[in-house]
Amino acid sequence: MKIATIVARSLLGLIFVVFGLNMFLHFIPMPPPPEGPARDFMMALFVSHYLYVIGALQVTGGVLLLIGRKVPLGLTLLGPVIVNILCFHVLMAPAGLPMAIVVSLLALFLLWRYREHFAGLVKNARVISDLPRQAIATGNASVNS
Repeated sequence: MKIATIVARSLLGLIFVVFGLNMFLHFIPMPPPPEGPARDFMMALFVSHYLYVIGALQVTGGVLLLIGRKVPLGLTLLGPVIVNILCFHVLMAPAGLPMAIVVSLLALFLLWRYREHFAGLVKNARVISDLPRQAIATGNASVNS
């Protein structure tokens, strides 16, 4: 399972570093988006320069996955990007859906492998009334809360 984690982490990191850098350096020619909402959406991202924010998140998250340090932080940075990619292809450009599904499955696998780092997001937190009472020192006297 450790080898599968390394392969998935490296593959996902490489995908995001390459395509994130492509938003800045344009070394992979991009075909024009299909007509309709996909074209309008991509033009809005391009005109507002929001693509640079997405590219920076992709490169940063991808590098963290590639070097293998702070992988949960890398997954946290890439999570919204992956959701946006998946929604874009499901709702506007189904031609790229197979690759979006592969990327999503790799991310879900890594999320499962690093689930202990995200456990606090889904566990019930203890409420204050469940915590043991502690004495609070106030000056010379001790007061129970």
